[in-house]
Amino acid sequence: MRTPHVVVVMGVAGTGKTTIGPLLAARLGVPYAEGDDFHPQANIAKMSAGVPLDDDDRWPWLDAIGTWAQERAGLGGVVSCSALKRSYRDRLRAAAPGVVFLHLAGDRALIEDRMTHRRGHFMPTALLDSQFATLQPLQADEAGVTVDVSGSPEEITERAVNALDALPQAQR
Repeated sequence: MRTPHVVVVMGVAGTGKTTIGPLLAARLGVPYAEGDDFHPQANIAKMSAGVPLDDDDRWPWLDAIGTWAQERAGLGGVVSCSALKRSYRDRLRAAAPGVVFLHLAGDRALIEDRMTHRRGHFMPTALLDSQFATLQPLQADEAGVTVDVSGSPEEITERAVNALDALPQAQR
């Protein structure tokens, strides 16, 4: 990307937001923020217990991410955030109008396999179905791109950089 925007790396759990986000930030030469770090402890406890978050749980989390993105406006940054619903992305855009979304998308079986093999994460595989049920893919009027998550992290990052570079100038 030629201009310093904040990129929100979005998608269901297990798509690699925490892996691809830092790699993308390094390629773009901007800071990375882990979206999970913005969750209040009550949200983490709820998800760890296998209970999906509701919108009331998510608003303060989204607002905190939006504040970070606004503070990075004009400087650039990459932040991970599931941003599964259009209304969540609208809230992030209201806080930081220049954000661009990178939707990491993939086959459910691949994502479940990755979730099964990761260690030390609070999100159980049992919540994957609720994540897919909630997901509203990017719409044509939203600044962003969708990238397939098959392949190595380096391949996915390369596809992401190329897709972001190909965005129309008005969206970058």
